[in-house]
Amino acid sequence: MQTLPALEPLEVRILEIIALARETHERLSVKDLMGQQELGSPAMLHGRLKSMREKGCISLAETEDARRKQLELTHAALLHYDKLAKCMMQAAKKAG
Repeated sequence: MQTLPALEPLEVRILEIIALARETHERLSVKDLMGQQELGSPAMLHGRLKSMREKGCISLAETEDARRKQLELTHAALLHYDKLAKCMMQAAKKAG
């Protein structure tokens, strides 16, 4: 099974934000992410997004407006979250 490469803490946080948007059926664009100032400067975020694309965690999808790109989890990232969910379920069964 393919697993995600090691991510920096900020990359993990970005991945969580994208996953939450997906779970709540919200669209999250690069511009939307840049608006979250607590994540850092736009230049630094662009660098993290580029790194995450190279690591196979996220992809950019086209929108109606060619200038805006939608952030999406890759298949590998979705498998990562499925694996985490299964581990949590097993841990909950053992604890309960």
